[in-house]
Amino acid sequence: MRFSYFYHMAITKPSVPKGTRDFSPAEMVRRNYIFDTIKTVFRKYGYQEIQTPSMENVSTLTGKYGDEGDKLIFKILNSGDYWGQVERARHKDSSMVLDSKKLLPVLSEKALRYDLTVPFARYVVMHQNEISFPFKRFQIQPVWRADRPQKGRYREFYQCDADVVGSDSLLNEAEFVMIYQEALSILGLKDFTIKLNNRKILSGIAEIIGKPELIVDMTIAIDKLDKIGMGGVEKELLERGFTSQDIDRLRPVIALQGTNEEKLGNLKEILKDSQSGLAGVTELEQIFSYLSVYASQGIAPKVEVDITLARGLNYYTGAIFEVKTNEVAMGSIGGGGRYDDLTGMFGLKGLTGAGISFGADRIYDVLEELQLFPQDASITTKVLLTNFDSEAERYALPVLARLRAAGIAAELYPSSAKLKKQMAYADGKKIPFVVLIGSEEMQTAQFTLKDMVSGEQKKVGMDALLTLLSA
Repeated sequence: MRFSYFYHMAITKPSVPKGTRDFSPAEMVRRNYIFDTIKTVFRKYGYQEIQTPSMENVSTLTGKYGDEGDKLIFKILNSGDYWGQVERARHKDSSMVLDSKKLLPVLSEKALRYDLTVPFARYVVMHQNEISFPFKRFQIQPVWRADRPQKGRYREFYQCDADVVGSDSLLNEAEFVMIYQEALSILGLKDFTIKLNNRKILSGIAEIIGKPELIVDMTIAIDKLDKIGMGGVEKELLERGFTSQDIDRLRPVIALQGTNEEKLGNLKEILKDSQSGLAGVTELEQIFSYLSVYASQGIAPKVEVDITLARGLNYYTGAIFEVKTNEVAMGSIGGGGRYDDLTGMFGLKGLTGAGISFGADRIYDVLEELQLFPQDASITTKVLLTNFDSEAERYALPVLARLRAAGIAAELYPSSAKLKKQMAYADGKKIPFVVLIGSEEMQTAQFTLKDMVSGEQKKVGMDALLTLLSA
């Protein structure tokens, strides 16, 4: 008697890890439209693309983002018998405590990158003898954070960064404004504001009220002005160690109104006793001076001095940027700033830099809400050739080759099938044209071209077909 043995694999319910997403073909066309637009502008301003590995050494990443940031780094388990390595380490040191800090170096030597900035700093130091300074690079790659997933916040998402290192010229900051202006305008946004501040101004404000040690507390509070209002800001400042007298001095600064020139003029008076604060005002004036040259050529971006803007204060040292759209209720769609000593963490001291980032996921949501994606942004194939039998298939193949040689995205339905099924395929892929090839078409060398949107059909020869589909 013979026995057959069947080994059944357990059926796994398909799912993706929390905080990650699949992207459909239609979504990828739209995402690439955003990325390609931004890349084109980056290149136009002299930025070159690099890529770094998805994983870095744990030692490269830890200690660069603060304690809270370190907790959000995804660690990768070492391959092989990693627990055996722990047991061997304990055998050598019987007093070893099995806590996360002791275990981490034994269990994990690599981690998924948390952002693009630290890997960029590592890249610059490792390749410093190969690159020309100032070095202008852009990078569009995914990053990973072990954050709690929620609406608009993912564990895997793309960053879209441009940085220049090795130059302290404020022309870089002015060009970042122009990059934002050009890229977002090409994408179809008409009403957005590029907000501008300077870390030195914020330091000067903390200095003149006699609380320089509380600059981070001050900026965390005033950064919430849009959300909690002036009353909420004052309450938080009191909780953070400021007195009512301090708040009396802060109030007119936080509430600064007027044109950019008027705000900077008032700040000069307010910060007259702070060398750092005045230096920040001078830097903003220089940026506006560069921008005025662009304005004289008919390109005038909407830039607003915003003293309450305080992005990543432990990180930035000079100008700070943030971009907000005024057409949709949305958080910032871009931001960045000037930082000193980017590469100091890897032993290369004194290399100043500045950088910006586009929030591609938020920009996608804005373009979708405003219906700004081009209609053809969802089209991948322009024309489908029908396939009724083997004779029609052989006839269609040279036609297919000519269409593709002309740069037209074309498909031949891969097997003979009823017209209804082939039309349903074209509809499902949003293919705008179908070429019908039957016995009559083969005899007359005249194709029937069907417009899938209007339903219109016309007879055309090969040359006319190429002309119409190339338009």
